[in-house]
Amino acid sequence: MKFLKLIILTALFAATVVLFAACSNAQATTAPTSTPVLPTEIVEAPTVQPTPTPARGQGQSQQHGHGQQGQGHGKGKGRGMGGPPEGMRERHHAPIPAEYQGKTNPIPADEASLARGEAIYARECATCHGDGGMGDGPASMGLDPAPAPIAHTSQMLGDSYLFWRISEGGAQFNTAMLPFKDTLTERDIWDVINYVRALGSGEVQPRRHVGGQAMDPNAEAQMHGEMLAAGVAQGIITQKEADLFTLVHDKLEVYREAHMDELRSFMGNPAQMQQAMLKALVESGEITQEQADAFADIHHRLEEAGVMQ
Repeated sequence: MKFLKLIILTALFAATVVLFAACSNAQATTAPTSTPVLPTEIVEAPTVQPTPTPARGQGQSQQHGHGQQGQGHGKGKGRGMGGPPEGMRERHHAPIPAEYQGKTNPIPADEASLARGEAIYARECATCHGDGGMGDGPASMGLDPAPAPIAHTSQMLGDSYLFWRISEGGAQFNTAMLPFKDTLTERDIWDVINYVRALGSGEVQPRRHVGGQAMDPNAEAQMHGEMLAAGVAQGIITQKEADLFTLVHDKLEVYREAHMDELRSFMGNPAQMQQAMLKALVESGEITQEQADAFADIHHRLEEAGVMQ
């Protein structure tokens, strides 16, 4: 009997040991695995560029066309009469409002008018259009539309067109040129027109006020050559057509300078002026009708392609 009890106790002890060992193994196997902590990604905040402080004379003028010198053709960072080449042709062919149609300059372009016009131009226009009227004044940088080279364009535009644009400004053309009808008198506007035309014809040389180049016939000839080269490179015209265009163009320029007074009636309508000059050159035997027709066709193709400014 005692021997039987001993066997039972021994068996119970062995079972206890086995059970304890099993529990220990189970604990080691099923111990919870801690969730790894992922490193937090550091995202840098975007760098905010400080807004540059405009220089004196270039603050409010960026929106209103004013500067220290008063209401100008785009004072400070304003914009002038012009615009990018691709829009200039449309502006120059825009219909003149009825109230300005037929206006002619009653002020002779004498020394007194040119002196008055120079003073007004220096005060109101030069900062955008430049001392020489070539659209390269100190405030012209980065403007879109850019100021027009009015010393050049005024040679082909009529009195009524120029008076209208200066009077009403450039809002309808998306330029920031201010209207001057309430700032300048009619005589002031005519004096400025006389002066910018004198700049373009070379009758007067620009005084140095704010900077900018004078109209340079050599530079214009270079630009003309570059335009034709671009037309040839783009396949719009051939080199033979470019040579013919230059030949006729040079004769047109000579004719225009020699007959400016009789051509004034066409100012404001460059297409009609060109037709009249081509007709006169054909009648005088300077060019043939075939050359005149070819020139007009080449001119049209260059304009349509946006190569001609």
